Amino acid sequence: MLQLLKIRNLALLESATIEFESGFTVVTGETGAGKSVFLGALSLLSGSRGDKSVIRAGSEFCEVEASLWFEDSAQLDQELEEMGLPLCEEGALLLKRSIRVNKPSRISINGSLATLSNLQQLGGYWIDFHGPGEPQRLLKSECQLELIDLYGNLGSELASYGKTYREWRDVLQSIDRLRGESQLSDDQIEFLKMQIASIDALELSEERIQKLEQDFNRVSSSQELLGLSQEILEGISGDHGALTSLAQASQSARQATQLDPSLNELEERLSSIVIEIQELAGDFEAVGTSLNFEPEFARETEEKMSSWQELRRKYGRSVQGVLDARDEMFSKIENQGDIEGSLARLNDKADSLERLLKTQANLLNEKRLKAGKSLARETEASLLELGFKKGKFDVVINSGGELKSYGSGLPELHFSPNVGEPLKPLSKIASSGELARVMLALKTILAEVDEVPVLVFDEVDANVGGEIGRIVGEKMRRIAGNHQVICITHLPQVASLGSNHYVAIKDQDGSRAIVSIEKLPNDGDERVGELARMLGDRSAQSALSHARDLLAV
Repeated sequence: MLQLLKIRNLALLESATIEFESGFTVVTGETGAGKSVFLGALSLLSGSRGDKSVIRAGSEFCEVEASLWFEDSAQLDQELEEMGLPLCEEGALLLKRSIRVNKPSRISINGSLATLSNLQQLGGYWIDFHGPGEPQRLLKSECQLELIDLYGNLGSELASYGKTYREWRDVLQSIDRLRGESQLSDDQIEFLKMQIASIDALELSEERIQKLEQDFNRVSSSQELLGLSQEILEGISGDHGALTSLAQASQSARQATQLDPSLNELEERLSSIVIEIQELAGDFEAVGTSLNFEPEFARETEEKMSSWQELRRKYGRSVQGVLDARDEMFSKIENQGDIEGSLARLNDKADSLERLLKTQANLLNEKRLKAGKSLARETEASLLELGFKKGKFDVVINSGGELKSYGSGLPELHFSPNVGEPLKPLSKIASSGELARVMLALKTILAEVDEVPVLVFDEVDANVGGEIGRIVGEKMRRIAGNHQVICITHLPQVASLGSNHYVAIKDQDGSRAIVSIEKLPNDGDERVGELARMLGDRSAQSALSHARDLLAV
């Protein structure tokens, strides 16, 4: 559930900290008072896109922050772990989002930097919005399908069907791709074979290519290296080299030691230097010898390097890229010998998958029809409470269509609001008010199976009023038995049933408009006054009396 919401510099709202309780929360206020700011904050935290226009005029940033608590956060923690984000501590999920004028926006989840995609993915887990446009969605087949699958708990069947459908589509694409490949000529096949032979001749591996490049560098620079080595060797051991001078100096040191034994240590050090120089001369002589490559080795190394450079130019700079190209060329040659056979095998597989798909689609249709009939019965009973004394409701599955990602049949909701009228598709009969009540009836029923903890209703009670308004409120209060419900409403009959009541207030007495959101005590005069305002006049005794009556029921 949502526990805390902090808002700073969002639209007309400078600052607000709102603590939430479980159950049914209502938010009221005059038209234009700023209730949309409240919804905007929740929307930003659920991952909706927001630009710099939402920042309060004169401010450098806006910021929204929320704390949510989950009794069982195991599934949520799994989602967070897959995103590489910190897990919930003691079931707490902390969300924060800031939008800045001159700096990039910033999002954090449980204190760690995150992306908008992360926020959107989590938003679908913890909050669901139902706005004024929701009833119109009910006219769309995909929305009706979603409702029935949710009611029938058909997630596993749909996942199984979807897996088979994707495999079937992949096979069909392979068939199209193979059919689109033209028959190769003998010259084309011979060319591919030559390219494969060139690749195979190098026996490609990362280690072999690394050694080839090292050998090539030594071969290509051998003459220069040989000249330098000779110069170094001449400087060390030539007629006028360092070794000749040091050898003479060492002989003199030995004679000096005979005259003065205290010079023995110095003589030994000089002797060690002479030995080291002699070894160094030998090493440089060996370097020169190693650079005298056999002509055949040098030629072979240069040819292999030239071949490797050509393959890299054609097929990719990496060893793996060239090997992948080799496999693709080999497959093309192999397929030439059995294109018809490959097509036959793929067609057999496609036919087998299609038969399985049709079986799964028929099963889905049967289960959707069963779920739809049950949903229709419950919806009729709910619509009776919402004022349709003789209303009829039914769900029809139009099966037998093409295999699609959702199955082979789409549902169609049929409705008759009045006695004596035949059932017709919802899109051809319902007014906006009737649609709103049908949607509310469905949402009340589906709330029992919907696992999203926070449900936000934005004026879904529009186009209804009077006694029906009271029933709408009771239904939302019933939904709040399984969810945390937040309802933006203009109906006092609905607002009076909230266990928590917030009011949005716009103050325009100063130099600029300021919006605030305040919680009203359940048993205080402020709440009575707000309900009286919604009834028409907060100072009228009749409205105040009616407001008290609404709260007392």
